[in-house]
Amino acid sequence: MAAYVIADVNITDPDLFKKYSEQVPATVEQYGGKYLIRGGMIERHEGDWEPTRVVIIEFENMSTLKQWYSSHEYSGPLQIRQQSADTNVLFLEGI
Repeated sequence: MAAYVIADVNITDPDLFKKYSEQVPATVEQYGGKYLIRGGMIERHEGDWEPTRVVIIEFENMSTLKQWYSSHEYSGPLQIRQQSADTNVLFLEGI
């Protein structure tokens, strides 16, 4: 079953976050991931959630998603993201 990373990213250091954005796509691709949403306009219709930047990445399954997230290749970019943004991250399975 497909698995998805859904992230709500509030960038706090745009210059440092740019380095993250440049490094991550290669790691996602290496693990067979595919960006479905990466930024773009957000228009809230219900509720009180106020995301600033939403990213959704699809992986073949949860195991592969977790391998990517905990991989050596992603560890450096992950540290950069954690230093340059406040982020909420979910892992979900679905079709």
